[in-house]
Amino acid sequence: MRLLWELLVLHSVMLCLADDNTLHGPVFLQEPDSIIFPLDSEERKVKLSCEVKGNPRPTIGWKLNGSSIDLGMDFHYSLLGGALLINNPNKSQDAGTYQCVATNPFGTIVSREAKLQFAYLENFKTRTRSTVSVRQGQGMVLLCGPPPHSGELTYAWIFNEYPTFVHQDNRRFVSQETGNLYIAKVETSDVGNYTCVVTNTVTNSKVLGPPTPLVLRNDGVMGEYEPKIEVQFPETVPSAKGTTVKLECFALGNPVPTISWRRADGKPLPRKARRHRSSGLLEIPNFQQEDAGLYECVAENVRGRNVARGQLTFYAQPSWTQQIRDVRAAIEERVSWECRASGRPKPSYRWLKDGEPLLPQGRVQLEQGSLTIANVSLSDAGMYQCVAENRHGVIFASAELSVIAIGPDFSKTLLKKLTLVKVGGEVIIECKPKASPRPTYSWKKGKDILRENDRITVLDDGSLRIVNVTKADAGSYTCIATNHFGTASSTGSLVVKDPTRVMVSPFSMDVTVGESIVLPCQVSHDHSLDIEFTWSFNGHLIDFDKDGDHFEKVGGDSAGDLMIRSIQLKHAGKYVCMVQTSVDKLSAAADLIVRGPPGPPEAVTIEEVTDSTAHLSWRPGADNHSPITMYVVQARTPFSVGWQAVSTVPEVIDGRTFTATVVGLNPWVEYEFRVVAANLIGIGEPSSPSEKRRTEEALPEVTPANVSGGGGSKSELVITWETVPEELQNGGGFGYVVAFRPLGTVSWMQTVVASPDAARYVFRNESLPPFSPYEVKVGVYNNKGEGSFSPVTVVYSAEEEPTRAPTTVLARSISASDVEVSWAPPWENQHKGRIQGYEVRCWRHDEKEENAKRIRTVGNQTSTKVSNLRGNALYHLAVRAYNTAGTGPSSAAVNVTTKKPPPSQPPGNIVWNSSDSKIILNWDQVKALDNESEVRGYKVLYRWNRESSTSVIETNKTSVELSLPFDEDYIIEIKPFSDGGDGSSSEQIRIPKISNAYARGSGSSTSSACTLSALSTIMISLTARSSL
Repeated sequence: MRLLWELLVLHSVMLCLADDNTLHGPVFLQEPDSIIFPLDSEERKVKLSCEVKGNPRPTIGWKLNGSSIDLGMDFHYSLLGGALLINNPNKSQDAGTYQCVATNPFGTIVSREAKLQFAYLENFKTRTRSTVSVRQGQGMVLLCGPPPHSGELTYAWIFNEYPTFVHQDNRRFVSQETGNLYIAKVETSDVGNYTCVVTNTVTNSKVLGPPTPLVLRNDGVMGEYEPKIEVQFPETVPSAKGTTVKLECFALGNPVPTISWRRADGKPLPRKARRHRSSGLLEIPNFQQEDAGLYECVAENVRGRNVARGQLTFYAQPSWTQQIRDVRAAIEERVSWECRASGRPKPSYRWLKDGEPLLPQGRVQLEQGSLTIANVSLSDAGMYQCVAENRHGVIFASAELSVIAIGPDFSKTLLKKLTLVKVGGEVIIECKPKASPRPTYSWKKGKDILRENDRITVLDDGSLRIVNVTKADAGSYTCIATNHFGTASSTGSLVVKDPTRVMVSPFSMDVTVGESIVLPCQVSHDHSLDIEFTWSFNGHLIDFDKDGDHFEKVGGDSAGDLMIRSIQLKHAGKYVCMVQTSVDKLSAAADLIVRGPPGPPEAVTIEEVTDSTAHLSWRPGADNHSPITMYVVQARTPFSVGWQAVSTVPEVIDGRTFTATVVGLNPWVEYEFRVVAANLIGIGEPSSPSEKRRTEEALPEVTPANVSGGGGSKSELVITWETVPEELQNGGGFGYVVAFRPLGTVSWMQTVVASPDAARYVFRNESLPPFSPYEVKVGVYNNKGEGSFSPVTVVYSAEEEPTRAPTTVLARSISASDVEVSWAPPWENQHKGRIQGYEVRCWRHDEKEENAKRIRTVGNQTSTKVSNLRGNALYHLAVRAYNTAGTGPSSAAVNVTTKKPPPSQPPGNIVWNSSDSKIILNWDQVKALDNESEVRGYKVLYRWNRESSTSVIETNKTSVELSLPFDEDYIIEIKPFSDGGDGSSSEQIRIPKISNAYARGSGSSTSSACTLSALSTIMISLTARSSL
């Protein structure tokens, strides 16, 4: 055993260095897992993993069944990193429980237990089996009797020859617990040889048992009998948490029994439970506490029933709910650990120190999962492990106990070099050296020992407290700390400053929305200290960057005034100016009252409605520090454009009135209302809308407008009107009453049009004379009764179509694009039907008649012009009369050929001369092409530059003389004309205002305009640069 001083030196050095988190005890990164190793594996090595961290690096050893393995002497074992390699593993020598052991100077820990098992499957010992003889209808069991083995097995049976396996169903069942084959009722098809096939799921090896022959006896058939349960689960089935529980149950019987499952406590089977094949196997995956209970298997047929029962009990391996953590304790302190684990049954606890059992003695107390060490010493340092275990498992939790033993050390916790305090204030000079055990403290001011008094106190943690500080308290202070490992001290200075005082405090103010104010905050302070002003609003610091639109800090070094711009209602509240220096902190507050328009009224309620009124009530909203002077009621309907003010009683609602009656409403309209409050400052926000309510019904008052009609087909009287808007219908069941009578008669004929959207009624009667006048009026009705009628108007019945065609239709071409057509009306005594006008149809010879151009005349006009035709083309024209009933028969078509197109070449080489208020124009003759009309003359168009009206002179020569004043600019153009119409025009020519008596000019026929400067006796020829 180490001497105490050796432990002291070792732990002091290591634990001081441990401050940089580099030195610590062993910690498992990976612990070994249990392994089942196949004996027939080609890999002749077993590897048990173990990975550990620690500083210094831990050494690793291993235990087998609690005894250390001598890795140096037995070459059967070797280490790979921290993992244990077992070469050529032997079942009898190496099977057992392994633990990894990690050690460094701070202690030792052991890993969880890992079991090494060996899986194998031997061959069947016997080679033949006796013949099994049964009656048809009898139940039968064939035993498998698996050979010696280790590892989980699965079973199947071959029928006669491989690969024909026995198919399991409600009559045949292979138990995966015993391997036996059960046939509930033997049939003739079951005769044959049966071979049990056993598979090891770990090694994947298979062995086949000797065949068992099955034959039928010839002494009769087995009669019916009740079920006999041959396969049943144990009375108690311990089941681990999270595992899949499998319960087997199968019965022999004739007829073949059915198998069902249930819980004896009446609860339903878990929804996750699965039944396999014949229901002989019940699986419950992810088994939990609530799945435990008494389960029953019921086998029944027509001869009876039988029941097997078993209790599923829940167990769980230990699982940590609270683990222990590393502890650093000063020497002589008290250390406590507590670990907690869940499990079923409830786990028990034990403790290890450095891998060895820890027993309660003296300072060490153990109780369940709790460990307490009183008056801890250096010998207590090490690695501790809490072990929780029940019969289903063991778990380990590790932690390190570091014991600190060190004399006072100020190297990292020096006294504050300079401490500032104000006169009259309080100061605490902290003294917190690192030391273990806790030191005793004393203080000096300068070189003198400091005595405690009513102002000066040494606190329990060694800090010095001075209250009601004076200027005399300034100076240097030294803290001296002592324990039995040494003494250390540290010195700092105390500087006493004059206190800060508020000279101008912010004061409460009463302002109106939109105003701007300044809240003052000015102080006197020690100018050697930095000072900071901050403001809070209703307990929250003002962010001057975020809220800079309204808040700004203004003032000099000793002022922190707050400017608030464009004040809003939300700015009302408490403002606090906070002033802070390095020695003191003080504040001053003021309340800001903001007056503004009132808030929205609340709880607008419709108390009562009639057909034209609604009685409202509401509660006042906030008056925002200015009394409410009046309220205004607004309404909205599905037919209104937004909210509209409405008339009320009283007409003016004062600020003390919270009810009103809205008048002048339309009956049977859905209304919602809101209320707006106002005060001397302005109009507030509107209230939330009331509920929607419909006014009551009333007789309709509004009659249809614009009652008219006419037209339609033969024997019809068409009556039309504008519908009454829904908001004016005054009730449901709205419709129209149409009344009419022949002009000059007394009795009215009436009919009801029940649709509120109807705007037309057609009366049909074969005896109705055409185009006869009728007096017409349209009334209204709704659920409340009939309203009034519209004013009487005269409407004509439908007229007949004209029955005769126009006569004497003539057509002549007046240009290349125009044709004039004329006709004579039908004789009055030879046709029926009023003529409103005539329709001329015109179509080119190579076009279809149905695509003809149509031109209509009105009244008695008997001629018209058809324009926009193609030149030198044959056209057909026909005329027919029309009225509101339609068109009459068409005249016979007449033919006309349009004239050739006018000349396409414009006049060229235009020259002008001016002399004695005259302008003389000359140009070249235009010659028509073969397909164009001959030139009959020319048109000269001229106008002032500033005027839009144009004058025209016609001539059959190639020159013209114009008498025009010289004090204006003129625009002139020339074009030929022919029988086919006007030809192409020359480009516009601009003749400028002329100052001399004599000037000449010319224009290019290719330019867009021509600008000429008049120079005396000089001819100037220019090309225009822009279009006029």
